[in-house]
Amino acid sequence: MTRRSRSLLVPLAVVAALGLASCSTADAPAGSSSPSPSSSSADAGVSGSITVFAAASLQKTFTTLGKDFELANPGASIEFSFAGSSDLVTQIQNGAPADVFASADEANMAKLSATDLASGSPEDFATNVLEIAVAPGNPKGITSLDDLTGSDVQLVTCAAPVPCGAATAKVESASGVDLQPVSEEQSVTDVLGKVESGQADAGLVYVTDVQGADGKVDGVPFDESSKAVNTYPIGVLKASEDPELAQAFSDYVRSATGQKVLTAAGFGKP
Repeated sequence: MTRRSRSLLVPLAVVAALGLASCSTADAPAGSSSPSPSSSSADAGVSGSITVFAAASLQKTFTTLGKDFELANPGASIEFSFAGSSDLVTQIQNGAPADVFASADEANMAKLSATDLASGSPEDFATNVLEIAVAPGNPKGITSLDDLTGSDVQLVTCAAPVPCGAATAKVESASGVDLQPVSEEQSVTDVLGKVESGQADAGLVYVTDVQGADGKVDGVPFDESSKAVNTYPIGVLKASEDPELAQAFSDYVRSATGQKVLTAAGFGKP
């Protein structure tokens, strides 16, 4: 083969390849296309691992949101630590590794912001109000806050530093009722647990806790609950080793999808 004949093969091969590509595109069904690198990257979502510190009253909904978020982002892993908001703040201030904090009130989030531990401005994502939790069937016949002052009623509430405890103090002030609980707990789930187990006749918890108890307790609403609406903020922490993933989860909680889960659980809009 001469040098001239070999040199003609290269352009002919290029033309043939282009022709095959053109035919492949032409033969493809209408509307179909190969994914571009950018769209493949977008479909992959965020990845990494973060730890979310969240108020005890968020345990059921955030567990659901975490699983949904992981399904939408297969490379992501979300770990949770649930407790009373005030306890979580103390843990974070003492160096506990956390990427996101979701508080049951604005006061505890403000504590972190005041010590420069929060990154940016926290965002509100839900509200909640108190309800009286009683044994199924309401054997004590409790219908109001006044009924909780009876000597035959064993009442449990949250401790004052805990958001549900601060809300309890507000409804006491609004109603003029002087509650005398037999114990004050460090989280709203502890209050609920004592009513569920029969260690208490009644407890002041959130409406979402009663709804999430799946019939283990009954709920008694009261008018003064509207005087103590708790607003829930969420924020990324400066110490986060994966702020992109932390922000993505925070955004997910506040997204339409996240709000749907929260609303179904009984939370109000922020």
